[in-house]
Order: sequence, then C-alpha cells, then structure tokens
Amino acid sequence: MGSAGDGNSAYGQKAFKRSKSHFADRVTADARDGWPVEAGRYRLVVSRACPWASRAVISRRLLGLEDALSMGIADPIQDDRSWRFTLDPDGRDPVLGIRHLSEAYDRRESDYPGGVSVPALVDVPSGKLVTNDYQQLTLDLATEWTALHREGAPDLYPTALRDEIDTVMAEVYEDVNNGVYRAGFATGQEEYEEACAGVFRRLDLLTPRLARQRYLVGDTITEADIRLFTTLVRFDAVYHGHFKCNRWKLTENEVLWAYVRDLYQTPGFGDTVDFDHIKRHYHQVHSGINPTGIVPLGPDLSGWLTPHHREELGGRPFGEGTPPGPPPAAEQVPERGRP
Repeated sequence: MGSAGDGNSAYGQKAFKRSKSHFADRVTADARDGWPVEAGRYRLVVSRACPWASRAVISRRLLGLEDALSMGIADPIQDDRSWRFTLDPDGRDPVLGIRHLSEAYDRRESDYPGGVSVPALVDVPSGKLVTNDYQQLTLDLATEWTALHREGAPDLYPTALRDEIDTVMAEVYEDVNNGVYRAGFATGQEEYEEACAGVFRRLDLLTPRLARQRYLVGDTITEADIRLFTTLVRFDAVYHGHFKCNRWKLTENEVLWAYVRDLYQTPGFGDTVDFDHIKRHYHQVHSGINPTGIVPLGPDLSGWLTPHHREELGGRPFGEGTPPGPPPAAEQVPERGRP
C-alpha cells in the first residue's frame, strides 16, 4: 500500500495502476545484494490494515522469526507523510527512533518514486530502507532465512510445487489481490465492471478446487494460501461495500467461507488480523471513495470462530512441522480488532 496525503482524495478520481516496488534489494543467505540474513539486524515495518504487509506478518509468525526479525506496527490512519508510528509511545518507533516510515526511505534515497509503502524491511544500524518488494519478501523469508526458522517451521514454498504455486499466485494476484483494488479505484463504469467481474470469475474458479482439497496447492499450507487469505479475510469487511465487489459476500460462498475460516482459526493467521485497523484504514483514508470518513458498524464478526469442518478433507496444515506458539504479548491484536 502506498503513501497517503493528497493522494487519498484522488482514489476513485484517476485511473488506478499499482506501482512496482522501487526498492527491490534482497536479504539473502549469501548476501548477494549486500544484505546478509542476520538475527536482530532488520526491522519489519507493517500495517495490520494492509493485505500486502499482512502476508509478511503471517509468514514471520508461521516461520517463528519473531525473535530474529522485530516488527513495527504503523497507525492504520496515515497523514500527509504516509505511514506513522503514532501507536507507539511519543509517536516514535522504539527501535528505529523515527516518527514516519518515510524517514527510512529518505535515508536510502531522496525523491524516490512510488511513495511510501508497507511492508518495508529496514536496516536497523543505518536506519535505511532495504526493500519494499512485497512479492519477493515473503518468498525470501521462507527460503533464505531458513537458518533462523523455528524448529518445526513449515515449508511454505516447497521446491517440488513451486511451478504450480507460482501459477496459482499469479492468477490470484491479477484477478483477486489486485483486482479488488482495480474495482474499488476505478474511475469509469466499464473499468469497474471488468475488474469486478474478474474478481468473481476467479473466485468462482477457485471454489471447486477448494471444495475437493483443503489447501490451494498440495496438502499443506503454502505461500499461495497466505496470499489468498489476506484478501479474503478483508472481503466482507471492506471490499464488498467500500470497493463495490458486491456480487456476493464471502459468507454466501459455502466453500470459500469455510476455507478462510479454517485458515483464520489456524495459529499464525487469525491471530495477526485486526478488523478494527482494516475497517478504519479503508474507510477513513480513501476519502475520494468515502468522503464522510464514516466507518460501518458491520459486518458481524462472530462467524469467524464457528466450526468449518475442513479437516474432513484431510490435509496437514504444517506438513511435517508444527503450529507456531502464541504471538508475543506485545504483538497480540487488541480486543476491539477481534471477533
């Protein structure tokens, strides 16, 4: 998710195009970009409102990287300098000592294109941004950070299934992850209808696949499930109404609603989701779409904790591994953000 400020009122007023990640350095085991995998060296800055950042939050939890990679959580409401640390004492990130994420961007490069986005990986010693490449970041957490994974961490990007995972993720990205934004920020009827139709066409195609198997690829949770989950978990709360993706609600699709509840109730998924941050961000920041800034009371969240019966399809959520333990006390989602 990009920067806020003057751009907020522009949402829905000009054609939407997702900018490529400008900072695409990688933190790798062999340090080929100059950034070695190293415990305690980097800080992951996220917003719990943002689906792209939420991928990294979930991956970090599942892989048990909490002690090796600290996490800063931005306020879901941006100001004209974008993501800010007003949730922290004195409005500063306690590790980086900055008030706005843009300060880490500025230390890396001035006059950078594309705005200030999360997730952002920041080098703690220098205070510089390393990468905001959300597509590559989670793949690297799964494959390059293995020396720091917890015992029993799942293989989220298994070598034998990568081609299929990549294909599924590309389709889901185009039609669903990014499709809801293209629908929500459309400036004309035709543009909106094409994007909205694409969202539901892809969800309709995924439904029979997930009716016969518990997870998208193979019989364990993979990166593909993480990427679909972060859009589906926001669907009824913000995309159905705010982004006009309203052919049906997720709760009306028996298969997808059970699938996303299954993941939500899996350690590492639902315990990272803050519905309060999600709703306030979309409805209060996108003033071009919702000029009153009123945040809806609904939807009712109690259904998220109801039985899903997906275990009847078999599948082993963590493969040969084990579930992560509870989140650190400082990272628990406040009660108002949970069902």
